[in-house]
Amino acid sequence: MRVIIRILGLAVMVCWWASIVQAGDLTSNPVKYHYPVPQVNPPKVIEVDVCAYGGTPAGVTAAIQAARMGKSAALVVFGRHVGGLTSGGLTATDIGNRKEIGGLANDFYARIGKLSGFPPSQAEKVFRDMLQEAKVPVYYEHRLTLVRKDGNRITEIVMENGNVFRAKMFVDATYEGDLLARAGVTFHVGREANETYKETLNGKQFHKAHNFINAVDPYLVEGDPKSGLLKTIWADPPGKPGDGDRCVQAYNFRMFLTDAPNRVAWPKPVGYDPSRYELLARYLKTAPPIPLQLKHGDSNNQGGFSTDHIGANYSWPEGNYQDREKIFQDHVIYQQGLMWFWANDERVPKDLRDKVNAWGLHPDEFKETGNWSHQLYIREGRRMVSDYVMTEDNCTSKTAVEDSVGLAAYQMDSHNCRRIVIDGKVRNEGDVQVACPKPYPIAYRSIVPRGKECANLFVPVCLSSSHIAYGSIRMEPVFMGLGQSSGTAAALAIDGNVSVQKVDYAKLRAKLVQDKQVLEWNPPPKKP
Repeated sequence: MRVIIRILGLAVMVCWWASIVQAGDLTSNPVKYHYPVPQVNPPKVIEVDVCAYGGTPAGVTAAIQAARMGKSAALVVFGRHVGGLTSGGLTATDIGNRKEIGGLANDFYARIGKLSGFPPSQAEKVFRDMLQEAKVPVYYEHRLTLVRKDGNRITEIVMENGNVFRAKMFVDATYEGDLLARAGVTFHVGREANETYKETLNGKQFHKAHNFINAVDPYLVEGDPKSGLLKTIWADPPGKPGDGDRCVQAYNFRMFLTDAPNRVAWPKPVGYDPSRYELLARYLKTAPPIPLQLKHGDSNNQGGFSTDHIGANYSWPEGNYQDREKIFQDHVIYQQGLMWFWANDERVPKDLRDKVNAWGLHPDEFKETGNWSHQLYIREGRRMVSDYVMTEDNCTSKTAVEDSVGLAAYQMDSHNCRRIVIDGKVRNEGDVQVACPKPYPIAYRSIVPRGKECANLFVPVCLSSSHIAYGSIRMEPVFMGLGQSSGTAAALAIDGNVSVQKVDYAKLRAKLVQDKQVLEWNPPPKKP
C-alpha cells in the first residue's frame, strides 16, 4: 500500500511539473541552482587529510579548523559561493542567545561587526578571507555523484566533473545530507510521529500562527468541492495532531531589500501565472490585517499567504540535481511572481500596492543573479539517524547530554508544511513556535554516524535529530560551531588513528574550550 501511495504521489508531482514547464521556460530566469559544468581534462585526484563537502558555514569552519590544527584540508562546494544562507540573504541572524556563540562563529560575527542587517556580499567576503588565511583551497562547482567505501570507511568521493577527493576524514556540510546518504548512512525525511521519540510538537500540528485569520473558501467555484481546489492547496486529509508524515517545512528566498531611490523594481518572472495567487486575492477580499515584512536588508515570510512556498519542496531532500533545479526555479517563479502580484495586480488594494512598490531589491547585492539570492532557504533536508537523536526533551532541558560540542538556544521552530482544507476552509498546517527555556548542549554522538555505517564521517548540519528539535538547532551560528567541532574531532581522530566514534571526548572537549567554543550554559548570577 505504501508503494502504491508513493507512486501516486510521484505521478501527481510529474503532472504538476508538466504544468509548470508549460507555464514558462524554467531556464530563462537569471538565478539557477544547477549550472552545467564541463568535464575536467584530465580529471584530478586531490588527496587531503580532511575533506568538507558543502559550502555552508559548517563546511567553512570545519575546513578552517582542520587546517588550524595542522591538517591538510579542502572545501568542496556545489555552487559558486561559500557561506550558504548566511551569505545568501539571511543577515538577520536567528540566535536565541548571543552568549552561546563562541569560537570561529564568534570570530566571523566580530568581523562582520553586528548580527543583523549586514550585506550578504560582506558575509561572503569574510568567509573567503577566513578560508584564505587558513590556506584552505576551495573547489567551486563540484557536485557529488559517487561515494566509494572500503568497509565502513569512505575512501574517496567522485564529482560530476570527474575530479576525485581522497581523505582520511570527511565532513558532510550540505543542507541536504547528500554525502551521508551516498555513504549508506541511515537518515529520515519529514516529520516523525510524536510517539517515535515521546515528543509533543512533532508530526502534524494545527496552530494559529502564520495562518489565515479570516475564513477563505478553497474551491475553484466557491462552495463547490467538486470544482477542485485553488492552486497552492493540497487535497491531503488533515490527519490527527502528532501523526508523522514525509512533509517538509516550507522553503523560501530571503530577499535583501531597500527603499532607496536606486532600488531595483520587482521583476516579473518568466512563467508568471496570476492564477497561482487567486487564493491570496480571495483572502484580500476579507480585509485581513496584512503583515507584509518589508524592511531594510533581510526580508522573510509573514502571515498566512507569504513567500513560504508551502508544499512545493517535498521532493527536494532526496531529489537529483535536475529535480532540484525544477523545484528551485518553481520557487523563484512563485516568490518573484508573488511580489509582482503584490506590486501590480489590481485585486490588491492600492495602498498595499503603493507600500510594496516603495521597496525593491538592493542594487548592490546578488548582481550576477539579477539581485535575487542564489541560495534557496533549505530549512530542512535529510536528518541522520545515529546512536543518539536530539529530541524535544533536549530542547526543553529535560534531558542533558554529557558530550557537548556546542549549544543551541533558538525556539523550536517549524514553518508550515501543508496547505489543506478543513471544514470547507483553507488552513495552513505545521507551524510551531515554542521557546526553549535556556541554551542546551548538542551531543557529539549526534554529529557522527553509527560505527557500523561509517567510521570517518562527520555530519554537523543534517545531524541526528527529530524534526522538531532540528527546528531549534538549525541556525547558522550553531552550524558554524558544529562545523568547528567536526574539524577539531577530525584532526584528533587522525592523530589517534581512531574512528570518529572512538575520539577521546575529554581531549576533544579540552581543545574546544581552548578555542573558546561554548559547551555549557553558565549564565552570570543575576544582580540582587
